[in-house]
Amino acid sequence: MFTGIVEEIGEVTAVAPSGDGVRLTVRAPKAVSDAAHGDSISVSGVCLTVVDHDEEGFTADVMRQTLDMSTLAGVAPGRRVNLERATAAHGRLGGHIVQGHVDGGGDVIAVRPGAEWRVLRISLPPDLAPLVVDKGSIAVDGVSLTVSAVSAPHDPAPWFEVSLIPETLEATTLGDRAAGDRVNLETDILARHVRRLLAFTPTDPADASAPAPNEGGSR
Repeated sequence: MFTGIVEEIGEVTAVAPSGDGVRLTVRAPKAVSDAAHGDSISVSGVCLTVVDHDEEGFTADVMRQTLDMSTLAGVAPGRRVNLERATAAHGRLGGHIVQGHVDGGGDVIAVRPGAEWRVLRISLPPDLAPLVVDKGSIAVDGVSLTVSAVSAPHDPAPWFEVSLIPETLEATTLGDRAAGDRVNLETDILARHVRRLLAFTPTDPADASAPAPNEGGSR
């Protein structure tokens, strides 16, 4: 479990084939300062498990499904990545609850610079659009952000916007993002649970009033 508060910007130093996935080595001196085998580290929003480490970085395996769902597909040495260690149970929840389970990708549609702020407009896969609300939380490349604008419910090309403060621009890779770049998206876990619960809600009022099993009957 993470909070979306990036601790350092790391760099991919090696990528090796591993079955149908890859084995990734990342330079991450701060993230490994107290790392142990089996620990979880968020790499640009993707939760990875430490399989080896030294004082400079760590190695993790990335399965095919993760590559298919995230921007780690085609990753090469030299790529900068956002890093966050799993949050401690006694720590502060500075961002929001982030699992490191990427829902899908979005493309940066536009970047609007300002004197202090920078606004990114990012496309949304249609199936994720219902889970993103104005002033709600979303993780972009592992960074906890507040949605500052969102497309209309029936827009055929859904999008959302986030406004980045100078600290976010400097402390994360989002300061490097330009139109056309692909980013990892993780929606709010609470919204995902609500959608799943609603999928089981009867649409026929008669179904809703039907007694539950054994309700009103003999045992």
